[in-house]
Amino acid sequence: MLTLYHSPRSRSSRFLWLLEEIGEPYRVEYVTIRRQDGSGARDERNPHPDGKVPALVHDGSLVTESAAICLHLSDSFPGAQLGPVAGEPKRADYLTWLFYYAGVIEPVLVAKAKGETDREPDAKAAFDAMESRLRAALDPGPYLLGERFCTADVLVASAFQWGPQLMPQGGAFDAYVRRIAARPALSRGQAKDEPPLRP
Repeated sequence: MLTLYHSPRSRSSRFLWLLEEIGEPYRVEYVTIRRQDGSGARDERNPHPDGKVPALVHDGSLVTESAAICLHLSDSFPGAQLGPVAGEPKRADYLTWLFYYAGVIEPVLVAKAKGETDREPDAKAAFDAMESRLRAALDPGPYLLGERFCTADVLVASAFQWGPQLMPQGGAFDAYVRRIAARPALSRGQAKDEPPLRP
């Protein structure tokens, strides 16, 4: 059994999409979290040790951190073909993109959101390097691993959705966003972002 602990309009939203891509039964437990603006509060039902989301419970085991959840799901459900398994071609590229997102892309976006890329040369250089690396992958496209859509695309595409003004623009990037937006699983996941209305 898969249970996603989710708070609307947060980093866990992309995992509704990913779970729809996988196509296995899952349950959504809607929880509150402490927001950056000071609103919200930690939810005692949430098993995440820091009270954050996403948190995924799979057959009684807790997985947190976005890249770890992506890897866990792709390895647990290889039939969904959302990540090369050990020994497959492009496995190394796949792992690299998962952790490049966590270790480079998100920190660069935070720096840009704080205005650091406008005033600090090192931050600007980091953003430019990230843009070049993404462009090198997406120019030939259509996805990060070429023809194969994978969970790393969920992470990277969610950054374009969450903060388009922070991400590179034009050409291959815009085409990538359009391709992602056309995925039926994304629409199904977005429809579950908010808890259903109670009668």
